[in-house]
Amino acid sequence: MQGKPIERQRLSRRTLLAAVLILVLIPATIMFGVYVLDDRKYYFISLLIVLYTIVPFAMVFEQRKPQARELIVIAVLSAIAVAGRGAFFMLPQFKPVVAIVIIAGVSLGPEAGFLVGAVTGFVSNFFFGQGPWTPWQMFCFGIIGFLAGILFKKGLLKKTKISLCLFGGLSTFIIYGGIINIGSLLMFTSHFTWKALLATYISGFWFDMVHAIATVFFLLIMAKL
Repeated sequence: MQGKPIERQRLSRRTLLAAVLILVLIPATIMFGVYVLDDRKYYFISLLIVLYTIVPFAMVFEQRKPQARELIVIAVLSAIAVAGRGAFFMLPQFKPVVAIVIIAGVSLGPEAGFLVGAVTGFVSNFFFGQGPWTPWQMFCFGIIGFLAGILFKKGLLKKTKISLCLFGGLSTFIIYGGIINIGSLLMFTSHFTWKALLATYISGFWFDMVHAIATVFFLLIMAKL
């Protein structure tokens, strides 16, 4: 990736629709799976998330035919993220997934960023193990890719290592860690309390820190000025 000046762009209706699906419908679907389906239909919920993601992504091509190279790049990035997560299986939380998802969001747009993140979470868990945590991981990976694309379009995220690493570290620790810890609590208890949530955040602090450091490390390696 090469750093170039970029003008701030207005968000399209497609991106706004994607934001509604990602920020409202997908969390609602996950909560439906937790409280109504008792976390037993996680395959169904995961497939719904993928379906929701495909809708706005398909709208990218509503006025033109998709270029094969665009689809290939997205497929390759997803495959690399899955392979990268598997390659570092011996190092808990030290994974390149978020770094790759951020690069996808910045380079290909917010919809593609979410799609790469969600697909990576779903497919890689066929190796790591599917469970009620899968929809949460799909959402966490995807939302970071989506936000990276949005912030880049608005000119708030630059194609520089400093900017990407700062966003990557903070988003991994705050967004991924913040959301996945809530999911962990809801997976193991039906009685939500603030004390239990605080304990979950404390117990997961070092895991989230390692994850954030890994994202910064892989962005330093993969992001070219």
